[in-house]
Amino acid sequence: MITWRTGTVVSRGKTWGDAGSAARELDVDLDRPLPGRETHQLRVRALAYTALVGDPTPGDTLLLNCSALARGLGTGGYALVVGPGATLPPDPEPGPGHLVKARYTPLQAMVLGVDEQESPHHETLRDADTLDHLPVVVADLHSALPAIITGARLAAARTGHDAPRIAYVMTDGGALPAAFSRTIATLRDNGWLHTTITVGQAFGGDLEAVTTHTGLLAAHHVAHADLAIVTQGPGNLGTGTRWGYSGVTAGETINAVHTLGGHPIASLRVSGADPRDRHRGISHHSLTAYGRVALTPADIPVPVPTHDVENAPHWGPALTARIREQAATLATTHRLVPVPADDHLLTALADGPVRLSTMGRTLADDPAAFVAAAVAGIHAHLASVTER
Repeated sequence: MITWRTGTVVSRGKTWGDAGSAARELDVDLDRPLPGRETHQLRVRALAYTALVGDPTPGDTLLLNCSALARGLGTGGYALVVGPGATLPPDPEPGPGHLVKARYTPLQAMVLGVDEQESPHHETLRDADTLDHLPVVVADLHSALPAIITGARLAAARTGHDAPRIAYVMTDGGALPAAFSRTIATLRDNGWLHTTITVGQAFGGDLEAVTTHTGLLAAHHVAHADLAIVTQGPGNLGTGTRWGYSGVTAGETINAVHTLGGHPIASLRVSGADPRDRHRGISHHSLTAYGRVALTPADIPVPVPTHDVENAPHWGPALTARIREQAATLATTHRLVPVPADDHLLTALADGPVRLSTMGRTLADDPAAFVAAAVAGIHAHLASVTER
């Protein structure tokens, strides 16, 4: 189940995230090689979540979980620090909160839930039951997050509005610690993201919530967001089967938004470069989540590329036609919304603070993936202006 190693810290690298929920890169020498590696290949990158295990220093000996690293998984570029070194971190200050995340694992963490009795927001959320038409963009992959925000900010600039106040509701389909995401940290540092709310077993956001429902209500009633974005953290899980992937919850989120009186907007997962046919055009993940799981209607923004955009690498008229045909299969339940996508949108995506990457492909490698997410952000901003 777990590939264990001990290791000695050689040096400390970058850190990102808030002081109370940061991630620290380390260079660590393992006690012995990982399976399939040469005997001299002992040095690896490790990641410590400082809120859980402290902030290790050179010379510390650490207990490491190397399972994903040993298997070469895409998000497994790190050994994960399970236990601190000789110097234990201080006990947390006494305080409120009895919400346990990553429950009954060795690294379960106790946090203050935004809606629990000890929270200053309890009275606000106790009987909260509506989102009052708050636009909520739902996406499959974490990599869609910066592209959606880019689209929303571009639409705001074009319409003469201030940049929207955005809340990100991070579900637990991928990484559980919000601190794993450099995207969140970079967006926060640049003022593009106002609030992160971690729900389910995910933890480490500005606000913690038990469910996607309470996370959405907090986005509206506590964060006072102009729009919300819901997607999993980094590390999408898929098995190559129709139902076995973490993004299936995107359809369930559409239902939640509808139940709470929000304005659901379904962002399409699109690719023009994925070698797997099931992900070419509109991914089967989106077709299943929105076509089979979502039982209530949502807006589905569909990119309408200009000539220049359509002729970008890995796009072309055939991909545009395929996306249009696949989207038509969702029209029995949902409202298809054509959204123009021009070269200004590509420029905005290229100029954002986050280097865009999805499944290892950049904006240049697979522009359709990010344009499809960005047009959802454009539509969400226009919807938020209408609802104000």
